[in-house]
Amino acid sequence: MHVDLLIIGAGPAGMAAALAAAPSGARIAVLDDNPAAGGQIWRDGPQAQLPALAREYRQRLAAQANIELLPATRVVALAGPQALLVEDPQQGRVIHYQKLILCTGARELLLPFPGWTLPGVTGAGGLQALIKGGLPVQGERIVIAGSGPLLLASAATARHNGAKVLHIAEQAGWSAVAGFAAQLPRWPHKLLQSFGLFHPGYRANSHVIEALGDGRLEAVRLSIGGQIREVACERLACGFGLIPNLQLGQALGCRIDDGAIAVDAWQASSLAGVYAAGESTGFGGSEKALVEGAIAGHAAVGEHAAAQRLWPQRQRWQRFAAALNAAFALGNEVKKLARPDTLICRCEDVPLAAVADQHGWSQAKMASRCGMGACQGRVCGGAAQALFGWQPAAPRPPFSPARIDTLLQLGDD
Repeated sequence: MHVDLLIIGAGPAGMAAALAAAPSGARIAVLDDNPAAGGQIWRDGPQAQLPALAREYRQRLAAQANIELLPATRVVALAGPQALLVEDPQQGRVIHYQKLILCTGARELLLPFPGWTLPGVTGAGGLQALIKGGLPVQGERIVIAGSGPLLLASAATARHNGAKVLHIAEQAGWSAVAGFAAQLPRWPHKLLQSFGLFHPGYRANSHVIEALGDGRLEAVRLSIGGQIREVACERLACGFGLIPNLQLGQALGCRIDDGAIAVDAWQASSLAGVYAAGESTGFGGSEKALVEGAIAGHAAVGEHAAAQRLWPQRQRWQRFAAALNAAFALGNEVKKLARPDTLICRCEDVPLAAVADQHGWSQAKMASRCGMGACQGRVCGGAAQALFGWQPAAPRPPFSPARIDTLLQLGDD
């Protein structure tokens, strides 16, 4: 397959990039591993309620004859200069491109704590995705803990589907939360959103200590304002922020700066012809992702004047991102929850004690098999980076499980 512009990721950034580039007449392909466009924030499912903006972007995307959406498709490997090997449920193939935009988004940061591997314990965003996908939670008692606005969004989804959200434990202090809330009038839309997400069980300066249960979650031990409480519940959802999905950018050789793909004013990476937008360049929500995607799309097809007109809008949402990230920065308390026998790599059953004395990610893998299981370090790698400051190395292909006949296409090329 040959295209002028290949976009990896069909979340808000990827959709905006494709729509910005489409009037140029370029042949565009948008690839995503989900069955429908929208990314994690606009995730579809039997119990999902897509916002009007998400539906509008989907309709506009479908109406463009020169945009081809490739759903349920994953990048498997690099296939030479300006080419990627990809696979969908039916086939594997090589896509050749002139320009590439990485809109690979982010995943949840999950920090280990005693009991975090019990059935019934998920990420905060993970719980939201499960509910949208059809998980019944009617009448279940749920505790949500971690950091950031995703906790409130997850709680709202759970409550809308009949769950009883007992507590929302935010690790940031009240002064940080209040300071962030005081700035929200600068972004009126976000201020209105916050009113709809209010929950009486929200507590700052609070965090999970331990999940309790015999074979399944039965209760959770929390620190709420310094007071220890034990709460019976059926589900615990913990999310400590986000980690940019950098694997493809690293494999291509893009420069990584402060844990994100480094880009210039045109959203161009350090690699010629490769752009990046959205959460992979730093967190800031769907509004930041949309405007960055549009800038990247315009710039990729040479429409620099159109891209430049969007710079003030991007700057506005970058200021929001800076305020958000400063307010909900992780404190030391949540980085010290794990005990020596707490698993840090749940795929390979590696406890914290087995890696704590290592001097980097590669050494930890060699000494313990940490990061060598099914998730390929996507969970424990993020945790190790938060706990020890280790930066995972660039991935080696295949980047995701693939069929043999797909891999054989690399030999043909």
